[in-house]
Amino acid sequence: MLDRLIIEFDKGLRTLLAEAHSARQHPDHDFAEATLESAEKKHAAALMRVNHSGEVCAQALYSGQSLTAKNPATVEALKQAAKEETEHLAWCEERIKSLGGRTSALNPLWYAGSFTMGAIAGALGDKWNLGFLAETELQVEKHLKSHLDSLPEQDTKSRVIVEQMQTDEAKHAATAYEHGAAELPKPIKSGMQLISKLMTKTSYYL
Repeated sequence: MLDRLIIEFDKGLRTLLAEAHSARQHPDHDFAEATLESAEKKHAAALMRVNHSGEVCAQALYSGQSLTAKNPATVEALKQAAKEETEHLAWCEERIKSLGGRTSALNPLWYAGSFTMGAIAGALGDKWNLGFLAETELQVEKHLKSHLDSLPEQDTKSRVIVEQMQTDEAKHAATAYEHGAAELPKPIKSGMQLISKLMTKTSYYL
């Protein structure tokens, strides 16, 4: 357990401090940069900052869940999802830089809180662990849809990144259900939504 804790701590440091890399080509690679007004660029950068913070939370959740999960198949599903979330981090980081923005100063706080939640979910048993994963991904998918509605229409580069992230999140949720995810009680879903709203509102500005 000590070795695993050290490994997860190292992952956390790399998530927060190191530049993320993507094995897949960035979704916006073949699209030209659009001409955006200053306010549009600032808004798009803020939305992508929120998305980046969401991916930091996802990395932390999966690390915490993997640490306490008992079924090897569950651990493997979590690791695969985390790998794709790392790619999302890379895509968001590069897009934020292109828009002249910055990542959230609150990411260490989001990481610590999400890791703790993930570890608790994993300790409750694999069906609840996977249920937490599935519900998280479904909420993120809805959140990304709202960003597609809000991003400047001509900002194709940001939009294709968010669209690919949305596709991946839906796949992660489906995989969780395939592995036996339980449906979470409504109060827990509501609590997750409140925490998510807090993160998105603050990360937009900070």
